[in-house]
Amino acid sequence: MSRLSLSRLSLSRLSLSRLSLFRHPFRPLFHVPAFCMVVAAGLASTSLQAQSNTEATFAGGCFWCMEPPYDKQPGISATISGYMGGELENPTYEQISRGGTGHVEVVQIAYDDSQISYEQLLEIFWRNIDPFAVNRQFCDSGDQYRSAIFYHNDDQRELAEASKAEMEARFDQSIATEIAPASEFWEAEEYHQDYYEKNPLRYRFYRLSCGRDDRLEEVWGEEAGGPTF
Repeated sequence: MSRLSLSRLSLSRLSLSRLSLFRHPFRPLFHVPAFCMVVAAGLASTSLQAQSNTEATFAGGCFWCMEPPYDKQPGISATISGYMGGELENPTYEQISRGGTGHVEVVQIAYDDSQISYEQLLEIFWRNIDPFAVNRQFCDSGDQYRSAIFYHNDDQRELAEASKAEMEARFDQSIATEIAPASEFWEAEEYHQDYYEKNPLRYRFYRLSCGRDDRLEEVWGEEAGGPTF
């Protein structure tokens, strides 16, 4: 797998790689009927909240860099780095990074669609990737770094396809981003999760060395990085 000189593979030789990082008994204090009403209301609220929660899965190159744009948004309850798109079960980062498994690095997002819409998630996604790059993103090359939108239902598929068509019309050229049904999601190793928070200096060094922000600004101008809703 080829990489630029400042890719994550070369950083491993500088010890900066992603691989090396790292009762009291119940007392009836309430009047029973009133207490039951409170519990029922709480259960109803929890049920409604659960109904609003859904998930989205995006591939935009290094998953370290795809968590921050979503973590700062309202209605996002979790961003989890992982792997999707291949047939190998329980893949490891070492296997994925060598390429050839069919997997791609992804971030899976749990969100409340009453606070943020899938269309808004797509708007953020596009402005954090190079939509023209084929089997690479920024300094990371290989099909494991291809950009992709993995849809979880027909509504997401339709919105993703419409969004891609909008991007092609905007730039008047083909968009390389794949749109595919979501398959088995394999959570990445713990040291990858929230990497930008656990290792802020190493994260910033990698991001700068990879030229990610320069390329985003080149493609998206002031829109680079996407909005905060």
